Amino acid sequence: MKFIHVAAAVIVNPAGEVLLALRPKDKHQGGLWEFPGGKVEPGEEVLTALGRELQEEVGIAVTQARPLIRIQHRYPDKAVLLDVWRVDDFEGAPHGREGQPIEWVLPEALPQRAFPAANLPIVTAARLPECYLITPEPEDHDEFLLRLERALRGGIRLVQLRAHSLNEIVYKVLAREALALCHRYGARLLLNGPPQWVEEVGADGLHLSSTRLLALSRRPLGQDRWVAASCHNARELQHALSIGVDFAVLSPIKPTLSHPDATPLGWSQMQAMIDHLPLPVYALGGMTRGDLKDAFAYGAQGIAAIRELWL
Repeated sequence: MKFIHVAAAVIVNPAGEVLLALRPKDKHQGGLWEFPGGKVEPGEEVLTALGRELQEEVGIAVTQARPLIRIQHRYPDKAVLLDVWRVDDFEGAPHGREGQPIEWVLPEALPQRAFPAANLPIVTAARLPECYLITPEPEDHDEFLLRLERALRGGIRLVQLRAHSLNEIVYKVLAREALALCHRYGARLLLNGPPQWVEEVGADGLHLSSTRLLALSRRPLGQDRWVAASCHNARELQHALSIGVDFAVLSPIKPTLSHPDATPLGWSQMQAMIDHLPLPVYALGGMTRGDLKDAFAYGAQGIAAIRELWL
């Protein structure tokens, strides 16, 4: 079955809302919400196709866009390759030029809508930020919280509390205080530890080490919590996908001070491993904010880092 190449857009307005359109009931996957877009014509550049489709469907001209995620999905009657871009700036007032209802929706409300199955990884990618902060080991409790708040003030909205040096009691005390800080700034906190800690602390989710990941045969938490995983190769990425994690971190992409003996994957190998994978993946290892452009170009959700994001 040949894949139909489709360009689709996660269009975001200044309020952070995402534009959705309702598919006509007489079309494939009719009656479900979708991200606007359409077929890429033979020989047509994807960004050109996206601009043309958005003008035809919702009457806007794209002025700023970047790659978000590429997904292959097989339905019983057709196969699609979704080439998804994030559009952060445009000209014109969106409206359903083909008579289709459109609606602006906050990212956190997207899971409440009914989408075609192929769109579900896009829903996840649309809800995730471009930077994922992994905290360093806490040396001083109060100083740690001050530095965390500084990072949150700087725009960080997704945090992994990685503190292997702490015992369970001290970790949970710190986690509760870090969670309150994160929620004050509209950020989410994932714990790096046993799944039951998430429920006990009330955290937003869990980050699995590669060892914990491979020991699991199913998702350890419900859909109301985030589940992420650390991966270092294609096997671990596929296992993460098979148990239903929401996103992964792939490392090391570049040389790192913390793991000087590890062989970096590099951007091209990362791209080969994650292209068409229906799972948002952050690039980790030697990352700086200056690497975001490359991360997007090679298919990543963004970057994950400790030093660069710990302001």
